[in-house]
Amino acid sequence: MDIQGIKQRFEIIGNSAGLIRAIEVAVQVAPTDLSVLISGESGTGKEIFPQIIHQFSSRKHGKYIAVNCGAIPEGTIDSELFGHEKGAFTGALADRKGYFQEADNGTIFLDEIGELPISTQVRLLRVLETGEFIKVGSSKMIKTNVRVVAASNVNIPEAIENGRFREDLYYRLNTVPIHVLPLRERPGDIHLLFRKFARDFAEKYRMPSIQLDTQAQISLTNYGWPGNVRQLKNITEQISIIEKDRNITSDILQNYLPTNRSKNLPAIFSRSGEESSFSTEREILYKILFDMKRDMTDLKKLVLDIMENKETPISGDQAHVIRNLYNDVESNIVPEDATSQKHIHIESVNKNNIQDTEEYVEESLSLEDKEIELIKKALNKHNGKRKYAAQELGISERTLYRKIKEYEING
Repeated sequence: MDIQGIKQRFEIIGNSAGLIRAIEVAVQVAPTDLSVLISGESGTGKEIFPQIIHQFSSRKHGKYIAVNCGAIPEGTIDSELFGHEKGAFTGALADRKGYFQEADNGTIFLDEIGELPISTQVRLLRVLETGEFIKVGSSKMIKTNVRVVAASNVNIPEAIENGRFREDLYYRLNTVPIHVLPLRERPGDIHLLFRKFARDFAEKYRMPSIQLDTQAQISLTNYGWPGNVRQLKNITEQISIIEKDRNITSDILQNYLPTNRSKNLPAIFSRSGEESSFSTEREILYKILFDMKRDMTDLKKLVLDIMENKETPISGDQAHVIRNLYNDVESNIVPEDATSQKHIHIESVNKNNIQDTEEYVEESLSLEDKEIELIKKALNKHNGKRKYAAQELGISERTLYRKIKEYEING
């Protein structure tokens, strides 16, 4: 069967080179028994490719079982995958076959493989290497002949670095990798998918299909689609149901697209694997830093202009502006009791003269000096009361007494 026939059979929409390549790899690897790891963001349609692999393999008459590893509680995942014996744990009232036993001579699709606990990963590795497993609560070895296809929307190499995924299991699963592109990297397919979903919902709800004008098509393509195909399908359904006018303009479409992610902006990925979007606090911090930098630049330019024109008298308004700028910068950059490597200070501002001096203070990096400084601050804050100072520092009162004596601190 050619690629077009496969796309029609599995209802795959799109003509992008990356999508076609993923389909070709799935078809080529299907007749073998090699393990396949499918990677891609959530909502890209990764679940279609295990079905292609199964249907074009010699196991197509066997069972195909799809398991969402992330949806099964950690305490029962071993029982779900490998089965259990009666009485193996509380609630195990009878013997139970696991998915690996049920899918014998067939294919098992393990979605969200990155969510598996480490202990379960060890069991899975043994199945892949030897075709053997043991039920929970049993000592009997069971043989199984299963083709394993796995998928993950997390970065597995990063999970390995963080100790959340076994490296040997990754290489065993990743015999043949297939990557499914996010929708934003398939711009030519976005409108095709929209039209397909619009026709489907028109038929489902027995209403005319919605249409996009030219500007709306551009807006649809330019949107970043963080939820990928799943998000596009949901938004198409919303518009189909809610809007009475079947001709959708860009203004109408924008009402359904979250404004904070409406452009194809660069994504920021964290090494920890956590969400990459900035938190509100971080955005506020960056804004403050940018404002501080702008204030500092304005202050330097103003002072430089005045110093280059020493014969020109300084007006009262200019002096006021300089003082306000300096106070803003100083209050944001230099706390009252902080030690700074570079402290800018304007000694005097009047109508006839301005002096700009820079004082360089080498910051001490000694732990002992920092400890003495903190102890003195705590004692000053609590008016020499050592009990409260110790609580403030998070140490015992006895430890504080010892350090005061050791550092010869007058407190």
